[in-house]
Amino acid sequence: MKSYLRTMGEVFRTFRDQDSGCVSYGVQLPDGERRFVKEPTTAPAQASLDRAWTFHQAVRHPAIVPQLHRIPMPNGHTATVMPWRPGESLYGPARARFRTLPLASVLRAIDRVLDAHLAVEAAAMVAVDLYDGAFLYDFSANALHLVDLDEYRPGPFVLQDDRLPGSARFMAPEEWHRGALIDIRTTVHALGRTAHVLLEADAGQPWRGTAHQLTVVERATRADPAERFTGVREFTDAWRAAT
Repeated sequence: MKSYLRTMGEVFRTFRDQDSGCVSYGVQLPDGERRFVKEPTTAPAQASLDRAWTFHQAVRHPAIVPQLHRIPMPNGHTATVMPWRPGESLYGPARARFRTLPLASVLRAIDRVLDAHLAVEAAAMVAVDLYDGAFLYDFSANALHLVDLDEYRPGPFVLQDDRLPGSARFMAPEEWHRGALIDIRTTVHALGRTAHVLLEADAGQPWRGTAHQLTVVERATRADPAERFTGVREFTDAWRAAT
């Protein structure tokens, strides 16, 4: 793959050992532009990237790193090409640094995630496998980007497997049960968990937000989907009123 990509430009970084079953590369083009190339190495990984391509054709938002085009590979797989975005994944050491940012910066990041998911809702899509690994934060520009939304799909749908992919810290109870309905209220749960995780603090201070904000989050993440906000718009309006 690396030698094949040299026809595009210079490979300056390689990302291996990813749970997605993909190997990814940072490639600098001859004109100086940089691209992020994601190559599936298994059939399930290819299916996930195919699903992601469909999602990105339906949803556009400045916070969501788009998929530009696809490249047929010599092994029969199809790689996806995206713009390169600087930043660090908040799933890892960068999360501790993020939690030291001024509160206003954290709230802007949360608002950017919510605004992007208004576009997801408008396209009749639902979030699957949203977690802090999808949050790429550029500390220099104080900007959050959303990446690896490969499992997002049209909704609602009935879960045909024993569970959906995802991080247990962000998943709703229905995502663990075959036959459960997955709909926009499942997305609301993931966004509630997002707000909670990004506003957590270290050093014995478990919550940086207000009591009003915490009340909104608690409703968004209730076990019974019927008790949550009915959609991203309702949750976002409540969050912004609390903020």
